[in-house]
Amino acid sequence: MAGLATSLGAGAATNSLEQMHDIDTIFLFGSNPTEAHPIVSIHLKEALRKGAKLVVGDPRKTWMAKRADVWLNLKPGTNIALINGIIHAILKKGWENKEFINRRTEGFKELRDKVREYDLKRVEKITGVSKDAIVEAARLYSQAKKGMIVYGLGVTEHASGTENAMAIANLALVCGHIGRPSTGIMALRGQNNVQGSSDLGPLPATLPGYQSVTDHKIRAKFEKAWGRAGPLEVGPTKVTALEEAGKTFKAMLINGENTVVSDPDRHLVEEGLKALEHLVVVDIFKTETAELAHVVLPATAWAETDGSFTNTERRVQRVRAAVSPPGEAKPDWWITAVLAKRLGFSGFDWESPQEVFDEFASLMPIYNGLTWKRISEGPGVSWPVPSPDHPGTPRLHESGPISGRGVFKIIEYRDPAEVISEEYPIWLTTGRRLQAYHTRTQTGRAAGIDYLLSEETLEVHPEDVEALGLTDGGYARVTSPRGDIRIRVQASARSPKGTVFTSFAFSGTPVNVLTGGGYDPVTHTAELKVCPVRVEPD
Repeated sequence: MAGLATSLGAGAATNSLEQMHDIDTIFLFGSNPTEAHPIVSIHLKEALRKGAKLVVGDPRKTWMAKRADVWLNLKPGTNIALINGIIHAILKKGWENKEFINRRTEGFKELRDKVREYDLKRVEKITGVSKDAIVEAARLYSQAKKGMIVYGLGVTEHASGTENAMAIANLALVCGHIGRPSTGIMALRGQNNVQGSSDLGPLPATLPGYQSVTDHKIRAKFEKAWGRAGPLEVGPTKVTALEEAGKTFKAMLINGENTVVSDPDRHLVEEGLKALEHLVVVDIFKTETAELAHVVLPATAWAETDGSFTNTERRVQRVRAAVSPPGEAKPDWWITAVLAKRLGFSGFDWESPQEVFDEFASLMPIYNGLTWKRISEGPGVSWPVPSPDHPGTPRLHESGPISGRGVFKIIEYRDPAEVISEEYPIWLTTGRRLQAYHTRTQTGRAAGIDYLLSEETLEVHPEDVEALGLTDGGYARVTSPRGDIRIRVQASARSPKGTVFTSFAFSGTPVNVLTGGGYDPVTHTAELKVCPVRVEPD
C-alpha cells in the first residue's frame, strides 16, 4: 500500500476483477494465484482463454509460468534490477507512452537517467534473466492495448518491498497503463478483508480512510466525533511492538492472527509474548498463539458474523450471519466495544454492526456515499464513493493519478538484507499452498483438507537433491542464522537450482524459525521471500 500510495496517491488495486477478462497482456509478478489467490486466477485464466499474452516474473516454474509467453525466471530478491532493466529496454526502443508521461507524470528525466545504468548486460548478470527475455517482456507489455500488472507477496515481502511496488508503478506509468478499462495495477491482498481492515485505520500512520494521524485539520474532525483522536504521532508497527514486548509494552491484544506461526523469527516472537504481563487473544480456535495468552476471548467466525468486507478490488460488501455462534462467542466489534467501556472509554455504545458502519462511513471521504442499506441491496460498491448518488469507482486514476500526477520514484537495486554465503549457500523462499490456508487455523481442522496435504515439504530441484546428498521423500535439516528445522524433501523442478521452497502453514514444521533476517524500513514487512540457509541430510 505504501509504495502505490506514494507513486499514485492510492494504495489499492486500480481495477475490478471482472475487467481482468478483457486484458490483452498480463504481467504477473511475484504471485502464484492458482494456489495463493484461486478466485483471482479464475479471472486471469478467462483472459488467457480469450488469447491474452502472459509475462510471468517468478523464480519458480508455477502453473502460470509454465504457460507464459515469457517467463522471467529471476534470482530471488532481484525484482528492482529486473524492472529497471525492462524500463531501460522500453526507453531504448522508444516504446514509452510519451503523451501520457508529459501530461500525467513528474520526475521522468530523473528516472530515465537512473535506468540508463541498468543496461541489459548488467541486469542479466544480477537477475539471471536473459537479455532476449527482458526485451520481449518489455515489448509485450509496452505495446499492449490493455496491459495489467498483477502482483502479490513476492513483491512486498522483501526488505525493499515498498520500493518494489514503486518500481512497478514506474513501469506502468512509463507505458501509460493506468486509468483505462482492463489496464492498471492489481495488487493482490493476502486475505479476504485485508483491504477493508486497512481502510478502517489500524495502520500506524493513519486514521480511518487513510487520513493522516498527524494532520491537525483531520484530527479536529475525529476529535469532534470521538472526543479524542489519540497521540499526535505515528504509532509503532507490530514488529516494533514485539521487539519491545515486556519493556515498552506490558500488555497486548492479538485479534484473529496466529502470530506464533505466521511471524518471522519465531524464537523472538515467543520470547516477546512470554515477556508480557498480560496477553489477550481473540480468536475462534485455540491457536498456538492463544496457548500463550493469559485470557482468550472467543470470537465469531465469518459465517456467524454480520458486517461488511472490502475485498481486493475495493468492493465494500455486506456479509450476513448464516448460523448462530457457539457458546459464548461474540463478534469482534462487540468484544472491542465492551473492553473499551470497561476500560472507561465513552463512545462505544453501539448496538449493531450497522451503527459501527454508519459511524466510520461518515468519517471517511472514500466511504461517505455508502450506507448500510446501500451495501445490503446489491453486490457491493467499490470505493471511493464520495456521495450518495455516486456509482462507485471500479477503475481508479481515470482522469489521471489521484495524487494529480504520477510520481516516478528513483529506485536503486540493492542486495537482500542477508545474502548467500559459504556457510549458508542456498536461497530459501516461502509462499502458500492451495490446500493449506495461511497457518491452518481453520483448514488444519478439516479431515478432507488434511488428507490432501498432511505435512510440510521442502521443494528441492532434483539436481540439488543429488548434490546435497538428500533423498526424495527423506528428511533434511535446514539451518539459517536464526535456527534450524527438520523437514521432508520433495524433489521438484519447479524450484530452480540453488533455491528451495516451502510454506509456513504447519506449526509442527516451524519454518518461521528460519526467516526474519530483514524488514522493509517503511512498513516493517519481513523479508520472507529470501533467506540464506544450509540444507543437509537429517
